[in-house]
Formats: sequence, C-alpha cells, structure tokens
Amino acid sequence: MRAIAIGPYTLKTNVLLAPLSGCSDLAFRLICREHGAKFCFYEMIDANSLVHHSRGSDDLLKTTAKDKPIAAQLVGGDADIMLKAAKILLEKVDIPFLDINAACPVKKMIQKFSGANLLRDPKALYKIVKTLASKLDLPITVKLRIGYNHVDLKEVTTIAKNCEKNGAAALFVHGRTRSQLYAGEINYEAIKAIKHAVKVPVFGSGNIFSPEMAKKMFDLTDCDGITVARGAFGNPWIFKQIEKGEAFPVSLAEKLKVLKKHLSYIEKYKVTRSGYKVGFMRKIAIWYLKGFPEAAKIRAEVTRLETYEKIIALIDSIIID
Repeated sequence: MRAIAIGPYTLKTNVLLAPLSGCSDLAFRLICREHGAKFCFYEMIDANSLVHHSRGSDDLLKTTAKDKPIAAQLVGGDADIMLKAAKILLEKVDIPFLDINAACPVKKMIQKFSGANLLRDPKALYKIVKTLASKLDLPITVKLRIGYNHVDLKEVTTIAKNCEKNGAAALFVHGRTRSQLYAGEINYEAIKAIKHAVKVPVFGSGNIFSPEMAKKMFDLTDCDGITVARGAFGNPWIFKQIEKGEAFPVSLAEKLKVLKKHLSYIEKYKVTRSGYKVGFMRKIAIWYLKGFPEAAKIRAEVTRLETYEKIIALIDSIIID
C-alpha cells in the first residue's frame, strides 16, 4: 500500500472500498474498516434525490466517528442539478473529495441519462466535471467504464483526457463496458491505456476477489490504486489479505462471529421499515453462509426468517466442528 495525492488531499492507502449502491451502508463500512479497509465511500447517491430532499438520502449519509476517512459519489446527468446536490451534500458531510459516477450500468440510471449513459454523451460529462471542479472547494474525481457497448481505446482515452482537462483530480476505471454489466472478462489493456493517457491518479476496479486478483490489476494496468467492491461481500478480510499479499484461512467460527456483528450494526444503524431491514439482513447473512456442510440448507432457512432475533438464533444453532 502507498499514499496517493488527489488534488491537495493525500490518501494514505491505495486500496479503497468502492461506493456500492444498496450494499456499502454504515454497517458494511464499519465491518470492513475493522478488518483492514482504510478508506471507504458512502453508497452512490442520486443527485435528484438530494435536491428533492428524499428521506432515503439521510440514511445513505449516516456515519460515525469511526467511519473516517470517507468520500462520496454522486450520480446524475445534469450539471446544474449535480452542483445543487453537491452543495447540499457538503452541508451534511465532511469529505476530502467528491466522485462523479459515469459508470453505473443499471437501466434506471441509463433512463435518467446518468451513470454509464454519460459515456454516450461525453460533453454532458465534461460539463458536469468542469462545473463542479470550478465551483466547489474540493477535488472532483470521475468513475468511468471502458466503453458503452464496445471498447474503443482511442475513444475512452479521449474521454479520460477530457475529464482531466476539465478538472478531474483522479479517475476510477471499471474494466468492463456498460453492456457487460458485472459479468465477463476485465479488459486490463483499456485501464492501462487510460493510466498512460493521463497524469492524474488512476484506480482500477473489477473482479478483485482475492489478493492475487488485486496484484493482477496492479501488474497488468500500472494503476495507482484499486477499489474493492463485490470482493468484500461476506469477506471483509480481503483488505488485510491484499495488504499482506496473500490469502489466509478464516474459520467458520470467525465468519459467524463477524456476521453477527455485521447484523447487529444493521439493527442499530439502519433506519427503514422493519420488513425491508430484515430482508436486507437476510441478504447479508447469505453472503457469509457459504463453504461449510449444510450451508445451502441454512441459506434456504434464512430466506424464510422474519425477524432479526430469529436470524441470530439460526446462526447460533450452526454446529462448528
């Protein structure tokens, strides 16, 4: 791990927890921090929701003193709305830099002309970058994919260079196109091309599920840093493993202990209707409940439970050899 400058801010690590919509809430971040994550993002935040004062936005921005340092990521397609949202955001949270999402592949964001749709309308992206970089007193970064439907190295490096030209202080690059969603091979060559096309730091992401895959990202792209996303689902130990450069075994007893703590954080911090909260807990539990005898049966049972207490009781019933 090494320090990286993003504008005037110095990151003390080059392995970050990505902004994961619907996943990287306060409970998830605290668990990851306790197991080696040194820098995290809030979940991706919709600019329109902030501007229209959606009640869900406050839950997304919930944090504690232990949840530092942390950055934020906004998604939107209109420069003026993004600026309004950023100003609202900065009244609520203290962050060292703000990321613009031009990578989210989900249909809902594409229909809002935001996320990865900005790759099809790069002028709108450049306007957003320039507006925020010139009007806000903190570094602005950009999350990109390597293309919309296909990879064109000339096109994607041009987009990267123009983001830099308009004020981006760093780039976060997912090594898939929008049409790939989260499946298929990572195009390391495209990330490397972006890295060598710009002077600002470049972070690679995609398929970082182990220390070996983290090393592969560094080795094949020359990137300055990486962001860990789905590789941390049920596996917060990945951060220490990447730091050590090798995987280490985690016992079932330890997994269940951490799972219970993760669920307790959700119970404590997540403010939402009880049915949704328990459904969220079931999703988290399934992340951890793998790789032991009767795991499939236990996961099936979890999906039928309707309270936090019953989920904990089921976990406590698991026989540990």
